[in-house]
Amino acid sequence: MSTPRDAGIGAFAAPTFDPATFDTSRFGLSTDLVDGDRYQRSVDRFREQGIVLPTFAQLADPSRIPDGVRTALSSVDRNAADARNLFRVHWYNDLHGGFTDLPEHVVLPSELTGVASPIIVAFGNRFPMIGAHKVLAAYSCLVPRVVTGQYDPTLHRAIWPSTGNYARGGVAISRLMGCRGVAVLPENMSRERFEWLEEWIAEPDDVIRTTGSESNVKEIYDACNELEKDPVNFILNQFTEFANHVGHHEVTGRALEHLYLHHAALRPGLRLAAFVAASGSAGTLAAGERLKADHGARIAAVEALECPTMLYNGFGEHNIQGIGDKHIPLIHNVTNTDIVVGVSDTACDELGMAFGTAEGLAQLASMGVDTAVLDTLCHFGLSSICNVVASIKTAKELDLGPDDAIVTVATDGSEMYGSEREAMTVGRYAAGFGPAEATAAVATHLLDADTSHVEVLNDTGRNRIFNLAYYTWVEQQGVEFADFEVRRGQDFWRHIQTMAPIWDAMIDEFNARTGVLAAD
Repeated sequence: MSTPRDAGIGAFAAPTFDPATFDTSRFGLSTDLVDGDRYQRSVDRFREQGIVLPTFAQLADPSRIPDGVRTALSSVDRNAADARNLFRVHWYNDLHGGFTDLPEHVVLPSELTGVASPIIVAFGNRFPMIGAHKVLAAYSCLVPRVVTGQYDPTLHRAIWPSTGNYARGGVAISRLMGCRGVAVLPENMSRERFEWLEEWIAEPDDVIRTTGSESNVKEIYDACNELEKDPVNFILNQFTEFANHVGHHEVTGRALEHLYLHHAALRPGLRLAAFVAASGSAGTLAAGERLKADHGARIAAVEALECPTMLYNGFGEHNIQGIGDKHIPLIHNVTNTDIVVGVSDTACDELGMAFGTAEGLAQLASMGVDTAVLDTLCHFGLSSICNVVASIKTAKELDLGPDDAIVTVATDGSEMYGSEREAMTVGRYAAGFGPAEATAAVATHLLDADTSHVEVLNDTGRNRIFNLAYYTWVEQQGVEFADFEVRRGQDFWRHIQTMAPIWDAMIDEFNARTGVLAAD
């Protein structure tokens, strides 16, 4: 148990962490074989269905993918339910199924952002099947469970609780890995999410709709707690699956580092000032851990102003689909977070109209935004826009200049939010969305964005947010206090970040046992 470091309010010391004695399997983070029978049944299933598993190292650097696999992928639709698409679960795809040497991205200019700092945005809609980077999180969570003999595809249903993209990613990964996947998500998420799920699920009851919308995560947990009573159901909760953190640290972190180093080579003296990402499950924030350790980037966690949990202890409801909701995820390394930024869903809604309509794009062009940049704005979904706005606010708060790069991600594209734009058209913009409305949206939320609702954290602030999670995880969800508290120190996080190479060796052994790769 931690004890106060001094008499100051909010001062806490991290408990001592000894990797030799701490049992990380309590978090599902096994690096040893758990059940040999389940393992063998998985080997048999994957052999029968011709499934090969990519390693984390291959997803971080696709040049490591065997030439035969890459060649075979050329004839596979990127959105097909084909196991070979597991080798596309990385940042090095284009929109047509090809591989790229560098993650596709855009550097947003000052004409659009109003700040001198280059904002480098990696496109998540290049990921296969779901057009969002959450498919990586899903794979990161399931594959260690398979190769350690915890998950049995012949026995278990994989349960994927989410507010949308992770559930879709989980269903996709389940299907590619010969498993049955079940999506659990709020009933009021975007229509496009449910339309996609209806095409990918095995049975109609493999989509479970909980009450509420983006801000109703507890209802998802309640549903999963009921489902877990049946041993057939294997819950892969992105908010508690530390492999989500490990996967993004290993794969997303290296991809974003590659982007930064590419631009630093073009602009000598360019430093990586910050990594900005909204907290949904907080998985993506793990990429910032690598960028901070290797390049000194500060980590900015973003949330909806209408539901400001980190900033103001959580209340309300918002519509930035895919980001934080009235709790602190168990896998968020809060005590290594440097900045918290609140962004209004009004900003995301209105900029979604500006980025996604001909009227909005025409007005942006008249303001001097280059055509090449305009052509990329269709790749920004609501949470992607949120990350851009937060990046601007971060640049202003830290007084960053032209040699201070910010890296962020566009988690998904606008194609998931056509119904949201329709609602805006008949609601807020019933009188029409034209040049004046586009100008107002860009000026208010981008060019004139202020630093309100931004907190640069000190130790007291970090511990305040860390402690806030106690109610959710210890009191509500039954996490042991010692397991909750061990996360306060960085030794725990550095330890779990070493697990990807261990799992990679187990993946290689698993593939060798199936013999599929050798047969090809």
